[in-house]
Amino acid sequence: MIRLGVNIDHVATLRQARRAPEPDPVAAAVLATLGGADGITIHLREDRRHIQDRDVYLLRQTVTTRLNLEMACSEEIVKIACSVLPDEATLVPEKRAELTTEGGLDVVTHRETVRATIEQLRGHGIQVSLFVDPVESQVAMAQSIGADAIELQTASYSEAKTGSQRRVELDKLRQATKQAVGMGLHVHMGHGLTYWNVQPIVMIDGVEELNIGHSIISRAVLVGIERAVREMKDLLMHKTTR
Repeated sequence: MIRLGVNIDHVATLRQARRAPEPDPVAAAVLATLGGADGITIHLREDRRHIQDRDVYLLRQTVTTRLNLEMACSEEIVKIACSVLPDEATLVPEKRAELTTEGGLDVVTHRETVRATIEQLRGHGIQVSLFVDPVESQVAMAQSIGADAIELQTASYSEAKTGSQRRVELDKLRQATKQAVGMGLHVHMGHGLTYWNVQPIVMIDGVEELNIGHSIISRAVLVGIERAVREMKDLLMHKTTR
């Protein structure tokens, strides 16, 4: 069964819009877990635009499933991760001006920096995943520098405008998954996945986990986070076309 990691960054986005004490991401994590989330994902950005240091430490104390910390290869953030000890750290590219993470980490170009970060995190018992594009060279490099897992970015699939484009992107994801599994890597996917486009992803053999945030939090505004998570979890449990 594919695990569902619920990204609660945008609960914090709403809170930070008013610099108010609510909504609290910690409370959201509890409710998401009650709704069936297999893990909680947060991104501690260098500019602290949503998740704050306080959230990370409190979530480590309260998350009873798996805590996945998305992060850049930043000395400051790596130090925090080694103090907090999330179950997993997912290394992502990060630019100050972007609205959300744009594209995968270029592991080939930045392999020495990424390798050093992996070694530091794994030295503290933290599993490391790399958020990469479904490209053969990136997957191979992720394995060669010691990553435990990859998270294949699904933005290109999610943003495809036509059926033929979606099929092309799905094939890239299938091929990258097959390659990664053959190399002994765990495979996760995420970015732009919604209630309406997730099931073709669920059908890909070898995928162990999906990390989904914006779509679930958007749905939660209308129906509550427990129900929103439960509805997504149901889609992951039933491999049927929609």
